[in-house]
This record gives sequence, structure tokens and C-alpha cells, in this order.
Amino acid sequence: MRIPHNERVSSDITDTGPERKCILSGEVAPRSALIRLAISPDGLVLPDVLAKAPGRGAWIGVSREALEKAMAKGHLKGALARAFKGAALTIPDDLPDRIEAALIRAFTERLGLEMRSGKLLVGSDRIAENARGGNVAWLAHAADAGEDGNRKLDQAWRVGREEEGSGLQGLRLPLDRAALSVALGRDNVVHLALTDSAAAERLAAVLNRLLLFMGGLTRTDTSDTSERTASAVAPDLTTN
Repeated sequence: MRIPHNERVSSDITDTGPERKCILSGEVAPRSALIRLAISPDGLVLPDVLAKAPGRGAWIGVSREALEKAMAKGHLKGALARAFKGAALTIPDDLPDRIEAALIRAFTERLGLEMRSGKLLVGSDRIAENARGGNVAWLAHAADAGEDGNRKLDQAWRVGREEEGSGLQGLRLPLDRAALSVALGRDNVVHLALTDSAAAERLAAVLNRLLLFMGGLTRTDTSDTSERTASAVAPDLTTN
């Protein structure tokens, strides 16, 4: 079924859902935009990105760089002590690594679910055919994808959505083809597309948290739901 060219897939992750306050910035945002921290029975602070761990949690909504600075200055320790009301806590030195790995895992697991449901396309030829037919709601490229291949698929997508001249482009992901191939159990996954707008919404909610943490998006980037889509171009994170 052709996706209407004026149907926008929102990348906004700040306008719905129960709100929580970031213990570092003080900013209030929906849970879907924040990362929950929980404590293990032995007091270890761990990421709970799916927000399923039992007990009290604390929420952060800052980038990895800001988190590392907060850890170095002791601000995270103080904020957690207040959030957990003096409970004995141990903050692992590799907490930023653990958070990033958990966010990547959540994103790749969502990709896998959409693939198993038949909504995720891989392969340039298959994506190009569906894009020209107006059947692609979301388009993305691996971090190490070639510019020529990206441009061809981006153009096919704009044609299919009747948005030629708009500058609409697929998102460059913070994962390379090797990581995507392992995650999806396929060889040489370079380009990805979703044929369903609801699936694109689900994926955007997960991906945007990863991009925010890695510094590829700010909350301002996700604020305009009328003009931005889940496929909006994020900064190239491969050079950081």
C-alpha cells in the first residue's frame, strides 16, 4: 500500500508518556526520552533502559559526554545518593559503556522484531523498488555506507513520496554494516527501510534515545513534529 506523501513519521520523543525528572539536569521529560538507572541487590548502579527492573529508579537525560563529566566531578554520585535516599551504592567506572551497549541492544532488538514481522527491508534493490513505489516510511544507512548508494536510495525515496527537492534523506545510523549484519543475522546489511509508519514510530522512540546519549541529537532536534521525520539526518557519529 502506498504511504501518503504528506504522512509524517514523528521523531519527537518529548511530547507523550509519563514524565520524570533528570537527576543531573533537572529537566522534566517523558520516560521514553530518558534512561532509567536501577540498583542491583548488592548496590551496583546499572542501566535499566527498558524500565522493567523492580524497586526505585533514577532517571537521566544527558549525553554520554555530560554523564562522564558528572561522574568525574562527583555530581552523579551526589544525585544518586539523593535519589536513592542514602542507600549504599557503587557506580561502575564503565557505566557510560554499559548504558550505550544497552541502548544499542534495545535498538537492534527492535530492528529484529520489525524484520520478523515483515516490515523491515534490507538490500538496495528491494529498498529502491519499494521507495519509488511510495511504500517506505523510514530509511536509514549504515555508518560506513557509501555516499553514492545513499544518494540513489534517498532520491528514490523522495520520488516515491513526491518530495523531490525537499532534501529528505535517510538517517545515517551510529552502527556500521558489520554491527547491523550481526544484529540481523544477515550478510552485508548496509541500508534499511521500514514499510510501516507505526513501525517507524516504534523504532524512532528507541533510536532517538541512543542518538541523544551519543550526542547525535538534542531535544531541540526532536521538537518539531510537523516538519521532522523519524528519518531525519543525524550528525555523522563515526568521526567522534
